[in-house]
Amino acid sequence: MSEQHPEGGRPAYDVEAIQTKWQQVWADLDPFKAKDDDSAERRYLVDMFPYPSGDLHMGNAEAWALADVIARYWFQLGYDVLHPIGWDSFGLPAENAAIKRNEHPATWTEVNIETQADSFRRYAISFDWSTRLQTSDPSYYRWTQWLFLKLYEHGLAYRKGSPVNWCPNDQTVLANEQVVGGKCERCGAEVTKRSLTQWYFRTTAFNQRLLDDMAALEGHWPDRVLTMQRNWIGRSEGAHVDFVIEGRDQPVTVFTTRPDTLFGATFFVIAADAPLADEVVTRARREAFTAYREQVGRATEIERLSEGRDKTGVFLGVHATNPVNGEHIPVYAADYVLADYGTGAIMAVPGQDQRDWDFATKFGLPIVRTVQPSDDFDGEAYTGDGPAINSSNDEVSLDGLDVDEAKARITDYLESKGTGRGTVNYRLRDWLISRQRYWGPPIPVIHCPSCGEVPVPVDRLPVVLPELKGAEMQPRGVSPLAAASEWAEVPCPRCGGPAKRDTDTMDTFVDSSWYYLRYPTPHDDTQPFDVEAVKRWGPVDQYVGGVEHAILHLLYARFVTKALHDMGYLDFVEPFTALMNQGEVINQGKGMSKSLGNGVDLGEQIAKYGVDAVRLTIVFAGPPEDDMDWADLSPGGSLRFLQRAWRLAGDVTSEPGVDPTGGDEGLRKVTHRVIHDATQLLEGQRFNVMVARAMELVNATRKGVDSGPGGADPAVREAVETVAVLLSLVAPYTAEEMWSRLGHRPTVAKAGWPVAEEALLVEDSVTCVVQVQGKVRGRLEVSPDISDADLEALARADEAVVRAMGEATVRKVIVRAPKLVNFVVS
Repeated sequence: MSEQHPEGGRPAYDVEAIQTKWQQVWADLDPFKAKDDDSAERRYLVDMFPYPSGDLHMGNAEAWALADVIARYWFQLGYDVLHPIGWDSFGLPAENAAIKRNEHPATWTEVNIETQADSFRRYAISFDWSTRLQTSDPSYYRWTQWLFLKLYEHGLAYRKGSPVNWCPNDQTVLANEQVVGGKCERCGAEVTKRSLTQWYFRTTAFNQRLLDDMAALEGHWPDRVLTMQRNWIGRSEGAHVDFVIEGRDQPVTVFTTRPDTLFGATFFVIAADAPLADEVVTRARREAFTAYREQVGRATEIERLSEGRDKTGVFLGVHATNPVNGEHIPVYAADYVLADYGTGAIMAVPGQDQRDWDFATKFGLPIVRTVQPSDDFDGEAYTGDGPAINSSNDEVSLDGLDVDEAKARITDYLESKGTGRGTVNYRLRDWLISRQRYWGPPIPVIHCPSCGEVPVPVDRLPVVLPELKGAEMQPRGVSPLAAASEWAEVPCPRCGGPAKRDTDTMDTFVDSSWYYLRYPTPHDDTQPFDVEAVKRWGPVDQYVGGVEHAILHLLYARFVTKALHDMGYLDFVEPFTALMNQGEVINQGKGMSKSLGNGVDLGEQIAKYGVDAVRLTIVFAGPPEDDMDWADLSPGGSLRFLQRAWRLAGDVTSEPGVDPTGGDEGLRKVTHRVIHDATQLLEGQRFNVMVARAMELVNATRKGVDSGPGGADPAVREAVETVAVLLSLVAPYTAEEMWSRLGHRPTVAKAGWPVAEEALLVEDSVTCVVQVQGKVRGRLEVSPDISDADLEALARADEAVVRAMGEATVRKVIVRAPKLVNFVVS
């Protein structure tokens, strides 16, 4: 990785020597520490903080290289930039590793954090290292527990019993968002259901605000992320309809988006695992129901909802009354309805729903169409639009109305009868935060036989984890903390009597839901965050991370931000003003994995090509959001380009500070055009094209040195200094070494962004393409201000164009001065 100097064979461009040299200088200078003194406009950039599971990998390299382009650009523009670093250090990987190693999770975690910290320094990310934090430190999770208590105080944290997602491998519950395709998102095990009493955060209290506030994120967040969040929140308009079930005093309310089909409800379905089913089943049907419920409990949620699955169910021995026609319809328990959706019950309309059709067909239940199918329809359940049919009683008729009109009329009727009402429903469920594992923040609640749930007083935080290691953390279906009796058994803070701590820990997404608020004052031991400091810095101007967090982390952070705003702690309602998702680094067309044998080791790439070449390769590969295939990229080519750029600094012989206005005008025009373009490209986050412009400037400058005005010309110095500043965003070591060779003190990162001179952006001439029948037949060098008529006349006189047209008649001339003339001939 070194270039041999032509004289004496001594090394010149020595990557490792340059890296070692400037790492130490930057460590001493600490150039990226935020000032927070009102000396400049503030900018706040946050990378989604890493999990310390080992050293940095190619995905990390991409994410931080791209984010660092933005941070370093802001530094060059003169902003006071806060670019912090921390670690998301609680979680199952550390706990599982500690069980295998018979050690405490902190041991494995701390080693990995230090490894990553060293790698980040080597990778030259522009962090403010004074912000360093980690979520597993009691000084941090003390305030995660404070957040829990604040949510509890405001009715946004509560405990209830319900069927929950259970990972049999990790032996813990999962939030709905952590179940992907019926499997645990972390380990891939099939997820089952288990009834447990768990803690929840009331995210549903913010359903509509989570939707409405996305309007401010349009154009600043990727469209696909906003779409994913909208779909997950799942707003749907419809009606609540009350059905009276035999033997039950209170009616059962169901939600439907199609109240217009109510006349076609010919049976009623309750989720087999819903408490309601157990409540209404008759004694004669209980044995069959119990056996069926056990059968359903063995199926995963994804299996229960899968298309084409054979419908199963059992009659519960009771009937419900359809409120619009008085029909007594049978009540079934079935597996295709879920207990945690609404009341766990639905009205079944087989004529308009395929799953209901399949069930009705299997069990011989009546099917009544309530929407007239189109003439060419030959299927079963009809879900399209059409006029209502078979939908009337003595007081109301929907027949002939379109779907929207029928919905409105039947809803008015239900409201007039007191048997239903128009409503809005949401797919989003409250956030299940309880985890039956060790390595997470303990829930700060004490359970007292006399006082019930008692929050731990704030002045007694943090509730520190007991010291467990190895097999003591082995999952056994309950939290390992339950076995730590000396830790769990405590006096009640309220009455002083014997009580027990809550032995669950919090979902680690709670830690990451508020960490951006801690960064401005990470060492404040008096409060979770300084409200005034957060007002100065917040919200985050630019957030960078993977699209895999589109629902989980981002939704939770948005919820917590809104909750803290309503409590008076924040003056903004959205945590991240702008979001950039990076693509995935793949290899040979596939995601990297050990099983495929196509992994690329970041450390090996850096050792072979150097940090700058790896960073440049990543940024130059394509737009930030696109995937990049490492097999198609050339870090070796990036290294050779950096060598060429570095050599230019040694060719400059003019003194620093020389006035460039007397230099070569042609090269100056190239330089200022690149400055102009690079600025616009950076603002549009087209980083790869910015690199291409820098490469063009290097080529033009090399030509100026070798066959133009030479290294003494002030325009050459201006061009090379511009190259150094541009490269400081993507290749900081090379840029700093160039800056030093040019006679400047460190650091080039604060040199200041060059400003393009408007006078040098005016082109003396442009190349006009002349086409005949759409094919290029000539090129003309013309004034940028040439008129359409003059340009056409020049094109007609061009010898090559005349030959191409021959004796043909010109039927039409398309002129787009000064760039194009196209002759259409017969």
